[in-house]
Formats: sequence, structure tokens, C-alpha cells
Amino acid sequence: MDSLTHPHPMQASAPSCPRGGDGALAKRTTSRQEVLVFLALHGKLAAKLIFAATAPLVLAATGPDWREAPDRVPVVHVAAGSFDYRIAGAFDREGRPVDAPVRRFAVGRGLAVMKTQVTVADYDRCVAFGGCAQRTAKTGQRPDAPAVGVSWQDASAYARWYAKATGKAWRLPTDAEWAYVAGSRFADDAVTSDDGSGSFARRWLAKYDEESGRTAVEKAPRPVGGFGENERGVADLAGNVWEWTDTCYLRQGLDAEGEPTGARTVNCGVRVVEGAHRAYVTDFIRDARAGGCAVGIPPANLGFRLVRDEPSRTRRALGRLQSWLARA
Repeated sequence: MDSLTHPHPMQASAPSCPRGGDGALAKRTTSRQEVLVFLALHGKLAAKLIFAATAPLVLAATGPDWREAPDRVPVVHVAAGSFDYRIAGAFDREGRPVDAPVRRFAVGRGLAVMKTQVTVADYDRCVAFGGCAQRTAKTGQRPDAPAVGVSWQDASAYARWYAKATGKAWRLPTDAEWAYVAGSRFADDAVTSDDGSGSFARRWLAKYDEESGRTAVEKAPRPVGGFGENERGVADLAGNVWEWTDTCYLRQGLDAEGEPTGARTVNCGVRVVEGAHRAYVTDFIRDARAGGCAVGIPPANLGFRLVRDEPSRTRRALGRLQSWLARA
């Protein structure tokens, strides 16, 4: 017999002598004790009852289903952090071309990144559902090869379709985000052989010479994973498929201290692409070898991968709560 819920007979027959408010105090004390006993013996059930009562109010106030569905493609989670980033764009000082300034860039919440570029099979699925335009590439037709022969407009259409299909906020990365994810495979585009003459033509030739001196790049895309992974576990960065970013082409003057000065020109008809080197390509171009590259050797192939921001702590907690309630 449980002595907590069934008192000893002699205890039950013992006289009580309440005086004044002692009876009400005794009742309140007994009630608290009963609650504590119930929680001690049935803690898990009590917690479920409490959460069951409050969770609908919390979830109704914060939005729809917060549970994270499994990703359809391999994803790498890159932690928050910061790094020194050379800004994308064209910069000049007193009318002479100079290297872009370097700034500290922070990724506040971390990023979920597609481990590989979007494949032929994935992209063609979007085409079949009417969300994307047909690719123009005649090479890399293997289903497990990166989808190439796509413009920034094509990549953006795929991002919209895929985000809707998965219910997650997938998008093209900014150039700074791509550089952060690429880590050691990000190529600094400072022109080390610049003769300092201030000639745009000579600077372009110097850039061309630097890029042409690298190992020859094969033209046909390899199956995904063919160029290995970087230190973050992201595959095929800086291989022979350049990747579209969402960053617009920028022109800006700098003062003697390297700070922006004068009018800034932002051209979103031209976007930054990243790979073995940085390039600038008109947004409707599907093959940069046919034109559209601002400086240096054009990219061998144009493809893309998507990223999404990692959810906030509140959203993760709500997702775990909702999953737990669904199993309760």
C-alpha cells in the first residue's frame, strides 16, 4: 500500500485541533503537496499535459508547421563565422583601376549548402514540372553530372521552384557567402602582376596572363564529386563548373585610404560567378565562352548550387516541440 496516498489507520484517527485560519492553511498545504507528489510520480505525463495545453497557442502564434523535413539532396551545414573578403566589382582610384578593398564579412547564423551543384537530373525535373527553361548545353548529359548551360535567370527560376517544392527557403548564395563556404578554394582576384600604370588594357592582359598560366581546365563536366571536397565537406568548388551567385556587378571609386567615394554604379543585369576565378557574366548568358565575361578567361561551364539560412534557435526549438507532440 502506498503510504503517500493511503495514511496509516492510527494517523487517520488522530484528532486535529485547527485554530483560526489554520484549517485553510492546512488545506492549501495539502493541495500543494498533492501537486508535488503527482508531478514526482507522473512527471513525464504531467509535462506532456502542460505542453499539450500550451503548445497549440505557441505554434498558432508563431506560424505553420515548423518541423524540418529531410533534405532531398545531400546538404552541408556550415557554421557561423567571419573572414576577410575581397569585394566583388571594379574599383578605381583617381581614374586608375585598382584591386578591390578587403573587408571583414560575417555569416551570422550559418548556412545550409547543397553539397554538390544542382545535377542534370534535378534540373530536368524542374523542366518537366514547368518551373524551368530547357538547358542549352550539349555536354554533361549524364544524370549525375552538374546541370550546365544555364543562365542566372534559369538558376533563379530553379531556386524559386525548389523552394516551393520543398517548403524551405532555398536561394542562390551571395558572392561573399560563396567565398565563405569555398574557404581555401576561393581564388583572390587581386592582380599581383599589375604594373601600376593605371591602364585598364594592361590590367586586363595581366589578369588574362595569370589565369592562362593555371593548369588547363577540361571542358566536359565530371559527375558530381569529381573535383573532391574542401575542408568544409563541400564538393566541386573551383572545378570546371563556375557557379552563379546573386551578387550584382559593382563599380565604385576609392579614396587614398581605400574607402568608397563618389557615385556607386550597381548593374544587376550582370552577376558575379565563382569558380577557378571570379568572373562577371550577363544574367541571360548560358555559355560564357560565347561572351559576357568582364575580364580574364571566360568560365568553361556555368552551373549553380543553392543555400539557405540556418533556422533560428526559436524555430529549431519549435520544430523539436512540434515533432515531440506529434509522437506523444
